[in-house]
Amino acid sequence: MLSATDNELLTRTGSDTPMGQLFRRFWQPVALSRELPEPDGVPLRVKVLGENLLAFRDTQGRVGLVEPRCPHRGADLYFGRNEECGLRCVFHGWKFDVNGQAVDLPNVPADSAYHEKISITAYPTREFGGIIWGWMGPRDRIPEVPELEFGTLPPSQRFVTKKLQQCNWAQALEGALDTSHFSFLHMPAPSVPSNANPDAPADERRLRWIRNDPMPSFAITAHEVGFVVGGARRADGDELYWRSAQFALPSHSTTPSTLPGENYFGYTFVPIDDESCWIYTYVWNPEREIDEAERAQLSAGHGVVAEVDEHYIPLRNLSNNYQIDRANQKTVTFSGVRGVAEQDAMIQESQGRISDRTREHLTSTDTAIVRFRRTVLGLAKALADGQEPEAPWHHKAYRLRSGSWMAQRSVPFDDVMRTRFGDPVGRVVPAPENAG
Repeated sequence: MLSATDNELLTRTGSDTPMGQLFRRFWQPVALSRELPEPDGVPLRVKVLGENLLAFRDTQGRVGLVEPRCPHRGADLYFGRNEECGLRCVFHGWKFDVNGQAVDLPNVPADSAYHEKISITAYPTREFGGIIWGWMGPRDRIPEVPELEFGTLPPSQRFVTKKLQQCNWAQALEGALDTSHFSFLHMPAPSVPSNANPDAPADERRLRWIRNDPMPSFAITAHEVGFVVGGARRADGDELYWRSAQFALPSHSTTPSTLPGENYFGYTFVPIDDESCWIYTYVWNPEREIDEAERAQLSAGHGVVAEVDEHYIPLRNLSNNYQIDRANQKTVTFSGVRGVAEQDAMIQESQGRISDRTREHLTSTDTAIVRFRRTVLGLAKALADGQEPEAPWHHKAYRLRSGSWMAQRSVPFDDVMRTRFGDPVGRVVPAPENAG
């Protein structure tokens, strides 16, 4: 469990909080690139780390991320005209570029100092991997965008989306790091043979091993930007079935089931405010294109990718009790809810908007959760004492993979990772050429 003080520190990400300041030392996804599909198009309202902002793509294709209020009389710039490399307020015509600088003040005398002084808050942006990233930290220390592997590949080899989650970022991320829950939440009903669930993993043996061993043993290895956790379950004979997952600062994770040749899955958890977050979800394959049939399947919700509406709100959500089917729960699936992503959301949101970690009773299967909390709490406290995090400056170290593998019981986790990925912590070796 955590103390009330540490739970507060972990979950609060406003600009005046230690965790909020830590998040602002890292680039944050603020929108999908396709949400701003064309120059001079409709602006997009976004909220990140508790701040209401406005994103727009200008005439040259650059993305601005600015405060939404015109400094003249406070009108909402969302209703403005996106024209000729700037966003113009329709109240009195004040116009601002992607850097927040006033470029036209029609009702201000030409000799007024206003022309040099007036500006609005604007955050630097970058586009990488089909995502618009914003920098909300100190302007004298701007690192490169983290080179998560999916973003280094051509668009034909990746699929990127997002979904709304109605709970704090930390409990959503903790769900991604908790591999032991697969023995229950995502399983068929106990009376159902392991190959009878249409949502089950493709390999029947994996499903059987996960279901039959609800107490995996864990190993954790640190790296420059976080850590990799491995969970080992008893398999057949003298072998263990290892499933590894990555945690990369401040809020990236990857899924543990991928075998060679299969697609990789990952997430970035972005606080909207303290009680909700966006989960950016990406699928990639470094060896081949993701074909149209796969894209259609992913768009309709598949695996950890949720089925969402045009606003990226899951169709099965808290407001409709995730469309839980109690008859299905008795005879077909353990949860009665369709979709791995929706099953995760049901549990994470059921913990409350902000989980009360003072009431927890953790076990040995929560090893990765404890390590995650210690890591981010330690860095937030260190930053509050003046020590800047180093991880943002290791942007190439974010090229990480995770997945599953079989090994003899005597083989250490580092060697399992080395055999599976060519590196003991799952770094991409050799690194692919950056495709932008």
